[in-house]
Amino acid sequence: QVQLVESGGGTVQAGGSLRLSCAASGRTIRAYTVGWFRQAPGKDHEFVAAIDWYHSSTLYADSVTGRFAISKDNAKNTVYLQMNNLKPEDTAVYYCASTVRPGVYRSRSSYDYWGQGTQVTVSS
Repeated sequence: QVQLVESGGGTVQAGGSLRLSCAASGRTIRAYTVGWFRQAPGKDHEFVAAIDWYHSSTLYADSVTGRFAISKDNAKNTVYLQMNNLKPEDTAVYYCASTVRPGVYRSRSSYDYWGQGTQVTVSS
């Protein structure tokens, strides 16, 4: 089993940037696909981005393509989500999740382990 801890959230003005981190412990995250999801108040979880650990394949939601970038650091057992040109509609709690299945997935049900989330607020 792997434990995931998100950090890096905060409040930023529209057009600003934040970098979220997803640190893994318990087991190496090298064998896992990691995804980022977000949940705005009153809405369902929304897929944001995912990265396949072995092949570094990535997948993004249309709403963040060109603005967000997912990456990984093997040595630190950590996955990052760089968020640029943030918009008020990006405001949400952001979660990272992992699965041992190879490949990248948009579906929440494809992921087995979840972190507790970090709040991102974008003011207009």
